[in-house]
Amino acid sequence: MRKISLAWQIFIGLALGIIVGAIFYGNPNVETYLQPIGNIFIRLIKMIVIPIVVSSLIVGVAGTGDMKSLGKLGGKTLLYFELVTTIAIVVGLFAANIFHPGTGVDMSRLTKTDINTYVETAKTTETHSMVDTFVNIVPTNIMQSLANGDMLAIIFFSVMFGLGVAAIGEKGIPIVNFFKGTAEAMFYVTNQVMKVAPFGVFALIGVTVSKFGLSSLIPLGKLVIVVYGAMIFFILVVLGLVAKLVGINIFKFLKYLKDELLLGYSTASSETVLPKIMEKMEKLGCPKAITSFVIPTGYSFNLDGSTLYQAIAALFLAQMYGIHMSIGHQITLVLVLMITSKGIAGVPGVSFVVLLATLGTVGIPVEGLAFIAGIDRILDMARTCVNVVGNSLAAIVITKWEGHKLDDSGEEQVA
Repeated sequence: MRKISLAWQIFIGLALGIIVGAIFYGNPNVETYLQPIGNIFIRLIKMIVIPIVVSSLIVGVAGTGDMKSLGKLGGKTLLYFELVTTIAIVVGLFAANIFHPGTGVDMSRLTKTDINTYVETAKTTETHSMVDTFVNIVPTNIMQSLANGDMLAIIFFSVMFGLGVAAIGEKGIPIVNFFKGTAEAMFYVTNQVMKVAPFGVFALIGVTVSKFGLSSLIPLGKLVIVVYGAMIFFILVVLGLVAKLVGINIFKFLKYLKDELLLGYSTASSETVLPKIMEKMEKLGCPKAITSFVIPTGYSFNLDGSTLYQAIAALFLAQMYGIHMSIGHQITLVLVLMITSKGIAGVPGVSFVVLLATLGTVGIPVEGLAFIAGIDRILDMARTCVNVVGNSLAAIVITKWEGHKLDDSGEEQVA
């Protein structure tokens, strides 16, 4: 009997989840019984992310062992991330200005959703300047950073530790071997966890549909269409051009990532696919030092889908309230988003928290977010896919920029 591929298993789980959620719409028992299954799957993924990042990065850096090379790698990576995320914001603004998703929306037909959780998160989260963001990359207590999942601090420590291992020469070989074994063991665990992915997807999407229903999309249908259209345009045109510049066919690349894209879309979580995209980029021929640095760093600095969505959502709310946003105001919005999206990256519900920190600076009522919170999950699914493609492609871009070539077998799959 032919084995069903992971992509098809996830798709079946997604379809069944939508059906079950639609049938039992409004039934609280769906959340009671299915949410724990979804939570267990997400927790399984979170359990393996940090060990994989730490072990892979230490092995990769210890193999390079050159501070100058790593400095160049970091500089190129951050420059690329800033350029692409800025383009994403501009694409979002263009889409909102051209299609006006908020114009003519009848607020009386919209349902307000409680956003107090996001408001409290925004209050307790410091909005940093770009300088503060870089200062906070250096951890004061690595154990605390590991416990909190502070990815940038973990990456910084792992890089420094890897350099230290390389500096002690032969004495560092047992340490490298230990972390090599750890990385291989954790990738094995990842493959085992992926076997339960269809059940996690079924549970998470079932709960979402049962709580909000497909009818909640109708009053905000234009916003959903504009967001999805802008996301597709960004992937195929913007990232497609970037891919072409480094000799990659974007359609083949998307096919190569189909399992991860379907899983990321279904769970609305980039974290669920981080281990697998690191593994897949290494299989293409990207050096471990690059994949283990670029991809996790991208989860804080290269949230293309999130920044694109934030730009559209900001203008949507302005249009809904009848607030005219001049070119000057929109330029201010771009600049503020460029800073706030980095300063509080990694916070749960980051897109909403960033918007809460941003809207007030350009005169848009933050309470308007309560009108779109109900469909945020549907929009989050799309922006997760853009984040996954953007970070995966970034590893190839930096690999080529550093003068490396992909493996012949890897080149055949995506070129």
